[in-house]
Order: sequence, then C-alpha cells, then structure tokens
Amino acid sequence: MIAPQNAFGPWRPDIDPAERLARLRSMRAIARLTLGPRGEIFAETLRQAETNPDQLEAALHQLEALAALDRRTVLASFAALHRPAA
Repeated sequence: MIAPQNAFGPWRPDIDPAERLARLRSMRAIARLTLGPRGEIFAETLRQAETNPDQLEAALHQLEALAALDRRTVLASFAALHRPAA
C-alpha cells in the first residue's frame, strides 16, 4: 500500500491509467539519463510497473533506496517536467 505522503507522480491513486503510464515512462527516462547504471534496477522496476500495477510499490521502494543525491536529482527533474504551466 502506498502511504499518502508518497502518493505523487505515477503513485497517485486518482490518475487515469494512460497518465500513470506517461508518468512512469517519463520517470524511467529521467532515471536512465541522470543515473545511468546506478539507476538500472529502479528503471527496470518502473518498466515492469507499466504493465503490472503490482510493481508500483516495488518501484517506490527502489526510488527510496537510491542514494540521496540520486533520488533528489530524479525527483527534481520529474517535478520540473510536470510543473503546471504558469
């Protein structure tokens, strides 16, 4: 179960499946580009979550398992990409 404080991005319970897929793919691309081999397990778990919603929690755990700087880099890039237009 995803805790309320972690219900963001692809882990939000109230988003459309197509939007969840888009968010998973954008986060996976960010992880691949910014982390390289360090983010391989995280990126693979995100890929699995695209077709298996049971993997969403595992992907969140992999995000939390990243080194602090890597996690901040991914989250900051994701937030910038999904920032509402002003």
